[in-house]
Amino acid sequence: MNSYQTFPLDVAKGIKMLVLDVDGVLTEGHVTMTDSGDEIKNFNVRDGHGIKMLQRVGIKVAILTGRKSKVVAHRAADLSIQYLIQGSLRKADGLKDLCEQAGISPEYCAYMGDDVIDLPAMRQCRLATSPANAHQSVRNKAMWVSAYPGGGGAVRQLCEGLILANGGWNDIIQQAYGVMPEDCGWR
Repeated sequence: MNSYQTFPLDVAKGIKMLVLDVDGVLTEGHVTMTDSGDEIKNFNVRDGHGIKMLQRVGIKVAILTGRKSKVVAHRAADLSIQYLIQGSLRKADGLKDLCEQAGISPEYCAYMGDDVIDLPAMRQCRLATSPANAHQSVRNKAMWVSAYPGGGGAVRQLCEGLILANGGWNDIIQQAYGVMPEDCGWR
């Protein structure tokens, strides 16, 4: 079965916030540094559009990352992501802080992570997910694994699944773009 068929629509229904790691989830996991120490990260525009569509359904989006980067703050602002915690090496604590800020319990959160640092937070969320190229231990613990790699469409596929599960497809995608779920691979 493919990841479109295995997406847990019943579990995803009622999700109020999507929490995303950055490196390996929103990016392909590479960090490029210039001679001056500035970071360069590549973000997938389709993932970004998925986030914007998800926000239009009313699902909040948060970023929880173990690293600190000005680039991440700029990308979060660009996507109107108001919940951002950087430098969180204890992601279960970071998730707790994000949930308090947003007024949402972890049982109403979906999480996408790619490495072992994400596992403590993933275990607290209703829907734990990962990109196709996540560390094996993370894929083993994820309720759902995207067909796509981090930085290569995994976030977009997750956003579409959440939109579909929460009844927003018709208003957000079908009416605006004339695209049915099956046009994108959904059952």
